[in-house]
Amino acid sequence: MAEQEHVRVAVIGSGFGGLGAAVRLRREGVTDFVVLERAGSVGGTWRDNTYPGCACDVPSHLYSFSFAPNPDWPRTFSGQEHIRAYLERVTDVFGLRPHLRLHSEVTRMTWNTELLCWDIETSGGSLRADLVVSATGPLSDPRIPEIPGLDSFPGKVFHSARWDHDADLRGKKVAMVGTGASAIQIVPAIQPEVSRLTLFQRTPPWVLPRVDRAISGAERALHRALPFTAQARRGLSWGIRELQVQAFTKRPNELVLVEQLAARNMARSIKDPALRAKLTPDYRIGCKRILLSGTYYPALAQPNVDLVASGLSEVRGSTLVAADGTEAEADALVFGTGFHVTDMPIADRVVGADGRTLAEYWKGGMEALRGASAAGFPNWMTVIGPNTGLGNSSMILMIESQLNYMADFVRQLNVLGGRVALDARPGAVRAWNDRVQERMKRTVWNTGGCTSWYMDASGRNTTIWPGTTTEFRRATRRVDLGEYDVVRVPTQKKAEVSA
Repeated sequence: MAEQEHVRVAVIGSGFGGLGAAVRLRREGVTDFVVLERAGSVGGTWRDNTYPGCACDVPSHLYSFSFAPNPDWPRTFSGQEHIRAYLERVTDVFGLRPHLRLHSEVTRMTWNTELLCWDIETSGGSLRADLVVSATGPLSDPRIPEIPGLDSFPGKVFHSARWDHDADLRGKKVAMVGTGASAIQIVPAIQPEVSRLTLFQRTPPWVLPRVDRAISGAERALHRALPFTAQARRGLSWGIRELQVQAFTKRPNELVLVEQLAARNMARSIKDPALRAKLTPDYRIGCKRILLSGTYYPALAQPNVDLVASGLSEVRGSTLVAADGTEAEADALVFGTGFHVTDMPIADRVVGADGRTLAEYWKGGMEALRGASAAGFPNWMTVIGPNTGLGNSSMILMIESQLNYMADFVRQLNVLGGRVALDARPGAVRAWNDRVQERMKRTVWNTGGCTSWYMDASGRNTTIWPGTTTEFRRATRRVDLGEYDVVRVPTQKKAEVSA
């Protein structure tokens, strides 16, 4: 029988988090690692989301790795295809292809207390790893609500993150459920070609103009010739967002001025007072994700668009019934209803030292030491873990901070030497989480008067980081061994001698 494959590190996922981890491992001199990816190519959420109009709402130069600048971004806000191409290029430039294991979905990870490693089962075979870096991402598993009668709908039904490109929507009656970040891009993209578009809105979003433009050839040439100009552009975008954080985290009342900008943005396109009333949120801006678009409101003002200010509650064949009783006919039904964010599906597949799954450990709400380590799960780290999300800046900044932490984790294991594992102390996890939740109390996400996907089932914000990216970078610069138990291979128990 062939010997079980054993690697130093297994990275799960090949989006920004997974590829960033792979690059960082190589820079740390670790070459004995694999990147396990369930799909057939890299890219994560930017591979999966191919819906019409898909683009990023963070400026291009900020939404890229600091160690892999791209002077050739074509627009100030990049489209999906450009970000996906960037990630493919990062994979090639940093020599990551030999480490990739595509079509290898992780089905189970179990901590082996005897060997101090993880036994990993995948759809492509099994292996062992001393350290697991889970970078499955919070926006990877679509969430479709359970709606009575949905299986009776005769037309096409799909989620925005699993867009059915075989479904020809031209001239069709289309219903869109949800008004989040994906929906406000899809609506303007498909509105001109469908015969009727019905939008089911439970809660209206706050929408600010997206100041997008093509980056000229001269600008790109300048960035290529003088790389510091691209760095300056990135730094400016970062600095502006860093200064805004105080309003979100400490002084939400200051956001009234931003609400006025958003209201003016709406008034420019929506002249009908009844429609404007339906689209005006009743919560503080920033409580839910602020959306950026210059085309959403103009699309809603078109005669072939109906806004139903109520959620979809029932499906009767091709008739869709809203919670307020409004009925609409549709040939196709598109869900823009988000993802499993506060209940990561990977957590059901991770079995820790005491035989419990991570999902069981997190049943009262997700929590991890510095967003990375969970108690009872030695040598297992997550990238984009609990309370590492951002409400107003680039997740890539947070990912790179978490990669600093991962790199020091690897260094600490090397210094300790031999077969060794680090297991977060329950008290350290609790202390970190208590600090985060205490800071969360006065933020707009908790006080703004909305129900958002940042909150878990018990109403706790387990998604957002309640501070600046600078603070998080400081908090994750090094691993504090005082926050971990050092675990070594159990020695043979000597026979107990009775007194």
